[in-house]
Amino acid sequence: MSMLIGFREKSFLDKISILNEVATAKDPVELEALLDLFQNPLEDTSVDYMVVTALNGVLSADEQKTVELLSKEDGKLRILCIRVCGEFQFKSAVPVLMQMADEASDPDFLFEVLTSLSKIGGPESLELFRSNINNDDDLIVVMSIEMLAELKDEQSIPELKGFVERNNEEDRYEVCDLTTWKAVECLATIGTDEALDFIVSNLHHRNPTVRRVVTDSLTVLGSRAVPYLNKIISPDTAKDDMILAANVLGFIGDKEALDGLMDAIEKQYSTDSSVKYAIYEAIGRIGTMKGVISLIDGLEDDDELITVAVMTGLDGLVNPGVTKKLVEIVGQGGSKAGKILRAIVTAKAVNVFQALYAEGKIGRFLMNAVAASKDAEVHEAFRAKLVEIGGAEAEADMARLPEAVVAGGKRALAVDDSKSMLALYRSILTSGGYEPTVAENGQDAYSHIELSEEFDVIITDMNMPVMDGMEFVSKLRQTNGYADIPVIMVTTESEYSQQELARKTGVNDFITKPFTADQLKAKIAEYVS
Repeated sequence: MSMLIGFREKSFLDKISILNEVATAKDPVELEALLDLFQNPLEDTSVDYMVVTALNGVLSADEQKTVELLSKEDGKLRILCIRVCGEFQFKSAVPVLMQMADEASDPDFLFEVLTSLSKIGGPESLELFRSNINNDDDLIVVMSIEMLAELKDEQSIPELKGFVERNNEEDRYEVCDLTTWKAVECLATIGTDEALDFIVSNLHHRNPTVRRVVTDSLTVLGSRAVPYLNKIISPDTAKDDMILAANVLGFIGDKEALDGLMDAIEKQYSTDSSVKYAIYEAIGRIGTMKGVISLIDGLEDDDELITVAVMTGLDGLVNPGVTKKLVEIVGQGGSKAGKILRAIVTAKAVNVFQALYAEGKIGRFLMNAVAASKDAEVHEAFRAKLVEIGGAEAEADMARLPEAVVAGGKRALAVDDSKSMLALYRSILTSGGYEPTVAENGQDAYSHIELSEEFDVIITDMNMPVMDGMEFVSKLRQTNGYADIPVIMVTTESEYSQQELARKTGVNDFITKPFTADQLKAKIAEYVS
């Protein structure tokens, strides 16, 4: 006997209790009464909601009846049944749903049907999703692209490439369309040679968000992406493309990338400092003993930023050979020795520090450089290493390090995905009297803004994973209280249009890598007295 006999005359609490039981029991005997309550509601929001819940429960246990009800004229009932078919993956509904999609003229209704088919899955609806990849409704297009990705449809590659190419045109590159975003992710999922070569060729897409999506997609692919990225590490490749390819290879960290990166250094594919920096940093991130050869060679470079990147990489690869080479170079004295000692401190290379600490005068010079730092984090890192080393000399050296460094009252936020760049920013900012806060990407940086932290200046990279510099600055400028804070963007970009785009998001000024500490301080001084 139905539990819903005389339901309309029951009290509110009894109605809720009965509907809960019906939803749990899923007894088909209750279906007709539930359909009557659904089509002729009681006008009580809570009860009517529970009727829908109970009807969902009963239909979920009766695939045949649910599919039959798809043909009903009642629009609300059809939508409910469409959703139940998708939620519970009723395969027998696929032919009916596909016919409904073919006949649909209302985009909202078509979206409901496609959503249900996407949840059911399977290749039967592939042609339908292909046919909707150029629908006028962007949500339908996105749904179709996501399904083509799930089905790894190689036939759709030309259409997917078209989305990315159109978004690179002169009148469209300033905004990343959601369809472009999904097209890149779909191509990465399909993963054929054609698809991955195309994605890699768009590492330097004119839109920064597309660049980030490309970077993130390739990083997620991991070792699968390495052969395609290796093609970009070439003497014929443009500077910006090689930098971005090296960055992604570093993020992936696969040793199969090492030969190409080491060749780029040995054969001097580029003399540009920014390119060399990106390659050295990638070699350091991969972190194998084979890469030590190139990193040691990098110590000969005059660029301080490259030395910091090299030291960051070497710190995880210290061995007797590395120690011997460092002792040899530093022992010669001069500007090169000073540059290396400063890099050890800036990079907080505590393992290198430990290896050199017992090397007589070299250890003393290195300890002097640590003590001279104005960065509290540097003191904390090396103090911890001195505790580990132990002994009377280490105790005496710990006493030389202040327990805390008094901040200069000014605060700066530095944003970069490079560990060595963040280390350099800390060094430059603390020496200039700033209290630095650092973040690895725009999202991390914006978390400080959400906490209403105050800064006198913000320095941000342009190209970063998770959230790029332009998106971060755009969000910053839309946040109350941050409209006027000076933002300096650090970039290697050679294309003028990128700076124009950045200015539109709210960037005040630019400084191009490579730069010296004095150049960055001078740039900051233009905006902060």
